[in-house]
Amino acid sequence: MKRALLSVSDKEGIVQFAKALNEMEFEIISTGGTYRLLKENNLKVTEITDVTKFPECFDGRVKTLNPYIHGGILYRRDKDLHKNEARKLNVQAIDLVCVNLYPFKDTIERTEDFEEIIENIDIGGPTMIRSAAKNFKDVLVITDKNDYSRVIEIIKSKKDDINYRRDLMIKAFSHTAQYDTLISNYMNERFNNGFGEKQFIVGNKVTKTRYGENPHQNGALYEFNNFYSKNFKTLKGEASFNNLTDINGAVKIASAFGGENAVCISKHGNPCGFAMKQTLLDSYNEALKCDPVSAYGGVAAINGIVDEELALKMNEIFLEVIIAGKFTKKAIEVFSNKKRIKLFEFGKERLIISDDKYDFKHINGGFVFQDSDKVKINEIKNAKLVSEKKASSNDFRDLEIAYKIASLTKSNCVVYVKDSAMVAIGMGMTSRVDAAKCALRKAKDLGLDVKGSALASEAFFPFRDSVDAAAEAGISSIIEPGGSIRDDEVIKSANEHNMSLYFSGIRHFLH
Repeated sequence: MKRALLSVSDKEGIVQFAKALNEMEFEIISTGGTYRLLKENNLKVTEITDVTKFPECFDGRVKTLNPYIHGGILYRRDKDLHKNEARKLNVQAIDLVCVNLYPFKDTIERTEDFEEIIENIDIGGPTMIRSAAKNFKDVLVITDKNDYSRVIEIIKSKKDDINYRRDLMIKAFSHTAQYDTLISNYMNERFNNGFGEKQFIVGNKVTKTRYGENPHQNGALYEFNNFYSKNFKTLKGEASFNNLTDINGAVKIASAFGGENAVCISKHGNPCGFAMKQTLLDSYNEALKCDPVSAYGGVAAINGIVDEELALKMNEIFLEVIIAGKFTKKAIEVFSNKKRIKLFEFGKERLIISDDKYDFKHINGGFVFQDSDKVKINEIKNAKLVSEKKASSNDFRDLEIAYKIASLTKSNCVVYVKDSAMVAIGMGMTSRVDAAKCALRKAKDLGLDVKGSALASEAFFPFRDSVDAAAEAGISSIIEPGGSIRDDEVIKSANEHNMSLYFSGIRHFLH
């Protein structure tokens, strides 16, 4: 008779799983709450103390750490030495181990009580999982309740070959690694401000992409806290690696204004159009005016619901991706005959973001890790007026929009906004002056009037020349962090040109 050890914190599905094992004549060994639940459901089950010949002790801290358990899991069935030793020591084989771990994540989300948190660090569970995974050729190891029915099917059909066992082994080691990572990161966040001697980044695989940035590269999407699995819905097409990174940038900008009807059009991760009007249709029309050439083949992020009217308008040009809060059925039908377009939604009234606490970037030989950059709620409202002229309420609204876009755009950048719509942008330049000139030149080529617009820079102007150039273009107000050794010259220039100038005091580089 084969033996199975079941010890789970999340008990969903465990009764049905145990019943199926009973029917296949597995002897079931179990612990604590799992044992009681199985007994209550009239299943044949052996309490673990009957195997260990030793009681659970120290408030349950020790119950499975025993040679009768780990010997039964770890001894190799293909080695006579191991089999003889098992017989000599009266260690019986355990052929299946099903364990999921103490709910550490739920605990730290629920309480700050360190004593309770410590008690919800599983010791025996990870040890049993690792023992079973190490001896995967002889022991089936299950750590995911979603695998229960498949495991039963595999055992019944006698298809638990080395490849299937190896897959379960990899999943098991990944499970314990993720668990230990969660504990380590929590402790470092609590006691080392999030920056300990080791930094671990763990994501769950959502899907493979057809390839990476280029066809010769492999790629896949991984997620934190099931963000994409829970929220991101594919309505049409398949998101590529580049689509996902472009969507990320566009959604951040379009969702940066709460419940406003904001639309951001981006290309290669940079915004080429943005507007925030009374309706989403008006927002899209105004956003498209900023750079309709770049918008071709781009990503449109719609902070709301795409209806038929808006869909018809967007369908007039080639947009590769549209991401929205939702699409109506009629809106989806509008795009049905367009093969290359891809539609995604979050299933909500508005776009959503995960609001990750940390950010990181790969560099050659490692990665750099930091707190995520966010524009604070009152950062713009509390910006310091340093010029003689104060911005009007409309101008200040445009400053807020320009500032938020600039904070989410590749440096060096400048953003021009007029009447709640972006009219020019220069980004990713080695010179801020070049960024300003490039933006103005493009606006001129498109016949866009920037006079009276608000200008934002994500970092300070090192010289007054940028302000002089803005004045020449007819810019009415500027917001920037300030902090240059020549701030006095910059302020003087603003006053000379009768412009309003605000310093936020906070830089938002994006490299």
